[in-house]
Amino acid sequence: MGIRIIKTALAAIIAIYTAVYLKLDPPLGAGILAILGVEVSRMKGLRSAVQRFVASSLGLFFASLVFTIFGFHIWVVALFIMITFPILARFQLKDGIVTSAVIVFQLFAHGEVTVDVLENEVLLMLVGLGWATVINFIYMPKDQHLLESLKGNVEDLFGAIFTEMALTLRNPIHIWNGSELLEGHRIIEEGARRAVLNKENRLFGQEHYWSTYFEMRRLQLEILQAMLEELALVYEKLPQNEPLAELLELLSGEVKSEVYRGVTEKRLSELRQMFKAMELPRTRDEFEVRAAILKMTLDLERYLAIAKRLKKRDVMLDKAMP
Repeated sequence: MGIRIIKTALAAIIAIYTAVYLKLDPPLGAGILAILGVEVSRMKGLRSAVQRFVASSLGLFFASLVFTIFGFHIWVVALFIMITFPILARFQLKDGIVTSAVIVFQLFAHGEVTVDVLENEVLLMLVGLGWATVINFIYMPKDQHLLESLKGNVEDLFGAIFTEMALTLRNPIHIWNGSELLEGHRIIEEGARRAVLNKENRLFGQEHYWSTYFEMRRLQLEILQAMLEELALVYEKLPQNEPLAELLELLSGEVKSEVYRGVTEKRLSELRQMFKAMELPRTRDEFEVRAAILKMTLDLERYLAIAKRLKKRDVMLDKAMP
C-alpha cells in the first residue's frame, strides 16, 4: 500500500470517531471530507483544505437560501448546482466543488435550515478537513534519497553521452542507438516532478536546489541533442576531431563534480583559438565537417554557460554542475 492510502485511512477513521464523540450527524460525513482532504504534499494539502472549507461554506450559504425559498425538493438541488458551481469555478475554488456537494446533500437530508443544523455541518467540515490537514503535516515521505538517486542517474547518462560523442569523433562509423538521450529525458522529468513535491513539503525555509538542478539538466540535455545532430554531419576524421573528443572525455568525467571550476570552459576557449589558427578548409567535405565541429563547440559553450547562469540565479544552488 502507498503511504497516501495509509494516511487517508488514518485521517478518515480519526475524523469519524471525532464526529461520533462530538455527536455530529452524520459522522461518516466527516470521514468523507477527510478522504477528500488528504493530498500528496503539505503545501498542496493546506491549500486544498482552505479551498474546500471556503467552497463548502459558500455552498452551505447558497443552499440555505435556495432551500429556504423553494423548499427541500430534488429539483432545487439541480438549481443549487447551476447557481453555485459556476461561482466556485469563477473564484478558483473548483477543488472544493465535491466537498461543497457533500455538505449540501447532508443539509438536504436534514430537511431543514436551522442554527443547529448549520453548526453541525460547519463542525463536520472542521473535523474532516482538519484531521486531513493534521495527517498531511504529521508525515510526508522523504524524497531526498530518491532525488539523489535520480541526480546520479542523470549524471551517469550525461557522462555516457559525452563518451559516445567522443568515440564517434574518433571513429565516424561508430554506431550508437541514443538510448541514453531518451532515458535522460524520462529521468529529468521524473526528477522535476519530485522536486516540486519536495519543495511543497517544506513550508518554511524552502529548498530550491532540486528544482533548479533538474531545470538546468533539462536545458543542457536539449543542447546535447543539438550537438548530436551536428555530430551526425561529421562523416570523416579530421585533425580537429581528436582535441574535441579529448575535451568531451574530460567533461564526461567532470559531469559529477560538485562545483563549477571552469576547467572545461578554459580548455574550450583554448580549443577555439587553436581552430582559428588552423588553415582554411581545402575541400567542400572538409568545410562541412569542420563547420559541424565548430557548431558543436558553440553548443558546448552554451551548455557550460547554463550551469554558470543558474548557479548565480539562486544563492541556494551551490552545487551547479559543469
